[in-house]
Amino acid sequence: MSTIFDISFPMNANGTDPTDRMSNIYNNSVVRFYDHVFHDLSDPRTKDWFLIPSPVPGATILIGYLYFCLSWGPRQMAHRKPYQLKNILVVYNFLQVLLSLWLFYEGLDGAWLKNYSWKCQSVDSSYSPEALRVARGVYVYFLAKISELLDTVFFVLRKKENQITFLHLYHHTVMPMVSWGATKYYPGGHGIFIGVINSFVHIIMYTYYLLAALLPQYQKYLWWKKYITTLQMGQFCLAFLHSCQLLIYDCDYPKWSLILILPNAIFFYFLFADFYTHAYNPGEKKRSKEEEDRNGSTTKEANGDFQNGKPKTN
Repeated sequence: MSTIFDISFPMNANGTDPTDRMSNIYNNSVVRFYDHVFHDLSDPRTKDWFLIPSPVPGATILIGYLYFCLSWGPRQMAHRKPYQLKNILVVYNFLQVLLSLWLFYEGLDGAWLKNYSWKCQSVDSSYSPEALRVARGVYVYFLAKISELLDTVFFVLRKKENQITFLHLYHHTVMPMVSWGATKYYPGGHGIFIGVINSFVHIIMYTYYLLAALLPQYQKYLWWKKYITTLQMGQFCLAFLHSCQLLIYDCDYPKWSLILILPNAIFFYFLFADFYTHAYNPGEKKRSKEEEDRNGSTTKEANGDFQNGKPKTN
């Protein structure tokens, strides 16, 4: 009876199973495609640097980050008192200020103030000291984006759930991916513009966070907090306009990058604009609070805490 339903394929003339041959073709195609995308197309200078050869380590870090911040961390902190972390925050923010200062200086001295075209700049793929300096700066910028994931980890440990918004998580997840791609494929050129601008914004931002952590009693006198959001919105406008030049000029920098850059610049701008409206517009804040009071949504039934205000963003 079993032979009636035997659907095995006949052997080839050379004695090989055709299903094995099909499997080998499929596997070889996948391997070739993977090697082509993550090896052949990558910049030969940076492809072997730490965390750069494969997307797996970076993706693992981001998946672990999201799992900790959205699930495991809050569950572990549910019945614990929030950690203060004052000393850790002071050291962390101080180091971020130093790192942002270094990146901004490298961007100015290594590119902007020398041979840099504001219209369209190609990637110098040579092994000259100048080209390697720019590539190293892009790589360190990527590592900085990885380190900034600790912002959200500290929110979880301090039980600042209202700070962990979609904007915050989206921003901290997308930036490491974008900077990883830049390091692996195009470490330099036109794309470093937003990195230099962003590093300047982070000097201001982490200086504010440093002072707020170091001198919490004077935090209300740090009047320039809301202008950090304005700077962040401005950087996205500059990034959009600067990237649009790729539609006009041809300098051997990939135009397909606009598919990623332009929509994200617009999306980030409106997310930060919405945050600014709710956080710093008194009329909007008052209306939002009145609506929450009418809906009875300001009180957390679990512990009676109030969820007022909007989160800071990075």
